[in-house]
Parts: sequence; C-alpha cells; structure tokens
Amino acid sequence: MSAWQLPYLRPAALAGRHFSTVIVGAGINGVGVFRDLSLQRVECLLIDKGDFGAGASSAPSRMIHGGLRYLENGSFSLVAEATRERNLLLRNAPHLVRPLKTMVPLSSLFGGLASSALRFFGRNPPQKRTRGLMAVAAGLMLYDLLGREERALPRHRIERLSAADRPLFRDAIRWAATYFDAWISHPEWLMLELIADACRDQPRSAAVNYCRAIGCAGNMLTLRDELSGELVHVTADCVVNAGGAWLDRCSEVLGGAAPRVMGTKGSHLVLDHEPLRQALAGRMAYFEAVDGRVCIVYPFLGRVLVGSTDIPVEDPDRVVTEPQEVDYLLDVLRELFPKLQFGHDQVVYTYVGVRPLARSDASQPGQISRDHSVVVDLPDATRDIPVVGLVGGKWTTFRALAEEASDLVLRQLGRTRTASTRDLAIGGGAGFPADEAARQQLVQRIVASSSLSLPRAETLAARYGTKAPALAQRLAASGDRPLVHAPGYSAAEIGYLCLETGVVHLSDLVIRRTLLAIRGHVDDAALAELADVATDVLGWSEHRREQELHDCARLLRERHGVRLSAVQPAANEPSAFEASSLVP
Repeated sequence: MSAWQLPYLRPAALAGRHFSTVIVGAGINGVGVFRDLSLQRVECLLIDKGDFGAGASSAPSRMIHGGLRYLENGSFSLVAEATRERNLLLRNAPHLVRPLKTMVPLSSLFGGLASSALRFFGRNPPQKRTRGLMAVAAGLMLYDLLGREERALPRHRIERLSAADRPLFRDAIRWAATYFDAWISHPEWLMLELIADACRDQPRSAAVNYCRAIGCAGNMLTLRDELSGELVHVTADCVVNAGGAWLDRCSEVLGGAAPRVMGTKGSHLVLDHEPLRQALAGRMAYFEAVDGRVCIVYPFLGRVLVGSTDIPVEDPDRVVTEPQEVDYLLDVLRELFPKLQFGHDQVVYTYVGVRPLARSDASQPGQISRDHSVVVDLPDATRDIPVVGLVGGKWTTFRALAEEASDLVLRQLGRTRTASTRDLAIGGGAGFPADEAARQQLVQRIVASSSLSLPRAETLAARYGTKAPALAQRLAASGDRPLVHAPGYSAAEIGYLCLETGVVHLSDLVIRRTLLAIRGHVDDAALAELADVATDVLGWSEHRREQELHDCARLLRERHGVRLSAVQPAANEPSAFEASSLVP
C-alpha cells in the first residue's frame, strides 16, 4: 500500500475475520481511536453507516479553539485541555491547521460582569446581555494562562478600535480585544490522513464506509453493506461505540446502558461577500448577538464563514439549516455590521451538524457542558465483550479523547501503551516547513520534480502538505489537465481521490474529498463534469452516473442550499432525507 492509498475495503472482504477492536462510527473521535490503537499495533476495524466523517465531523465551525466562552461555566480543565490540543494540532498538522487572529468588538467597560458571575456559580443570567471590556479582559488573561502549555500563539491585547475598523462596526463599538485561536481548512481530509497513518502502522487494520453494525451476540458482530445489503460477520475482543450524536442508537444495537447523549444542531452559512471579507483582513470577529448567543464570522478560502445556531434536536439524521436560521444569522451580521448589505443571494452554501453532548437538564443549550467522558459497558447475558463508549467531545480535543478511550480499551485487552500520539505529525504535516521561506522551497521542489506550474504547485502544497511532491509527479504523468468547470482541480487529481480515498458516491467526492461545494464552486456544469470523471475512473454505468448526479444535486439543494437548476426532483419523489443512503 502506498503512503497515499487509503485501505478501502467493502464489507465482503471482512467476512470471518477477527479484530481485536471494532470501532463503530468514523467521525473524528472514532478515527482518532482507530489511529491511536493502530499505533499500539492493535488490529482494528473502523466502520460507519455513511461516509467517513459525514456527520457532525464534517460540519464544524472549522475552528480549532480552546473554548473561551466555557470559562464562564468554570470549565477550566476543559479549556486547558482544548488550548493544549489546539497548540499540538498547530504543530502536528500545520498544512491544514493555521493560526486565526480573532477580535472581540466591545462597546462597554463593565457589561457582563454580573452575568459572568451568575454563570460561574450555575445561575441563569438575563437572556440579553453584553460582555464589556473588563469581563473579556479577565477571561482572556485566564485563557492565555491556561494555554501556556505547548504555547504556539501570541498573547491577547486590548486597544481602542482603529480608525480603519470604525466604518466596519456599529457606532457603539469602541474597543477591540484581540487574541489567537486556529482554524482548519479541510477537516475531512485530516480524518482520511489519520486513517491512512493508522493503516501504515498496523497493516491489518481496515476502514470501511457505508457499513452498518446491526447486531452483536457473543463476540460476533453482524455488519450490513449499505450498498448491496449483504450481511457479513466478524468477531472482536472489544467494541468502541463512537457514534457521536447517534451513540444511543448504536448502543441499542451493540448492547449498552441507558441514553447518554443529546444533540444540539449548529448551522453555518458561507457567504460570497467580498466587502466583508476584505474588511475582516484575515481576522475572525467573535461577538454576541442581541439575544446573548455567541457568533463568529471570518474569511474562509475566499468566502466568509458565519456561525452558528445552537438548537436542541431529537433526530440527528433529519437536520437541515432552516430558513429561519439563515434569517437569524443574516440579522446578527446586520446588527454588527450595519453599514454593509446582507441578503440571501450572498449565501452560497449552508451546512449543519449535531453536537453530541452529554445529557443535561440545563435550561439553555449554551450551558450544556462540552466536556467528554469515556464509559464502559461490561459483558452481559447476550454479549461476551465490553463496549467502550465515547460521550461528548469536540473537534479540537479529539486526540485527547481518543487517548483516554484507547487506554481504557488497552486495559480491556490486557495490553499496555507503547507509543503516544501527542507529538506525532499527521499525514502531510510530517516535516512541513515552519516558515514561509521553507514553504517556498517545498513549492519549488514540486515544480522541479513535476514540471507543474508554480500556482499549481502552491495549490497542491496547501492541500496535501509534504505528500504533495509525490502526488504532483503522479498527476503530471497523467497530464494534470484542469477541469473545464472546476479548474482548481484536474481530472487526474479527481481520479486519484475517487480511486484511493474510499469514494462511493458522487456526494463523497464533491462535499468531503474536495472543497468545491463549501466554496460555492459547484454549478450544474461542474457537477456533470465531476460525475463524468468519477464514471470513467470507478467504472459506473450510464444509469449509475445519472443516479449519482441526481442524488448529489438533490443533496446539495436540500441540505446545503446550493442553487442548481438541473436534475430537479419529480413532484411525487421523496425528499433526500428518505432517498439518501446516509439515512437509516
């Protein structure tokens, strides 16, 4: 297996195999456990009923952050852990995780002090409140202190709003607090890199998407291929339930305790708004809406990313960004930036994920702890093996949660840890240059070895880090001709993604393997061209091509607000919620 190739299998190839550990759920936490255990040479199987990372893990704010607002709830240990893990990701995955300068616009000196105190002592503050300079300054001092371990970012500062920024914000804004967190350009790709790294370290580990666990008896799990319906059986010594917001549903199949999780959905918008993008000047604005909800807006790959809502939900399979959520987020932008115009026509993409939170009786979603825990359900009358469950968690802290879970699994297996992921580079982050001059040397090396153009080499380096030189040579050997309707990618690159990263459906390619959809670069022509390449590479029939094109277009329209004119559904056709293979 090459360093690039994901060990993509279908369930039939697993029949009769034994794995030390089977991990159910290929979101970031499940992938993290897969990577950690494989590093210990534990033979693991990772499965998911949909695509890798297709749930909440592909729908974050794309921030890698310590959780400044969690300080009000007294979650000091969570913030300390998250800031440490943020700093580690900046070091271990520098090709995808980068510093993000963040500003907090402030309009008062003492606002929010009483509300913060009420929150800290577990009381409910007034719904409408505004944090002032003193409260934010105190929080940022503590934030810097908790983030001192593995320090990778500058300390905060507070100053009067600059003359350049005054025209951007509402007139009441007088100060700005500035600090640093981080952002991730392509979280789905980081997950694929973790899977590939895991299978390099333990070649007998395997990862399978569109494979559902439907039963567990004795030490045997029954798996169903979600494409063919075929059933296969594998045996295991331990099972990890990494179902996220689906944890309790997985427990019903695997055998587990009472319900442990609840979900709140977070909707985000991606805007084509060049005046706002330029005015933000590479910074994120982190601010409170009039109702007290914390919101973010920052430049994202030529667009502007806005988030997010925080709404309790019962069914994580049926969430979508509702029209009223779009209106809400546009309204909070108008409130903060009254001199700019915002409209629905600027929204090029919407996405929503369900946060898997520990069950709580908190009266407000924002008061529910974002902390995580690992629990174990011991063997019972029908199941001979333990089930280790991952409760809660967030993107930034996936490595720490995976380490905690892996240690518990190792104890169940009677094994000990032999290596740590703490200082382990991820994928193309290994040996990635630390400064701009060295990065340019990497780009020049790509140009010299492949004869690709300088802009193309820069693009590949930004996407694939130190894996880019080898891939560039492969693409160059195939001609590396840019797509007509999506020229940021070539037919050869799309072919590589289809063949070697477990693409099953066109939507896997368009939404998760590339950044085309979230950047608003998918129209009818581009979608048809991508379907043509996938058909050639994967050997789809013309009927399969039409079905994939149809399903992907509907998914983009119904779940992501993408304006497409072709392949409209018939009047009596079920919605994508019923038709999508991602839904049970």
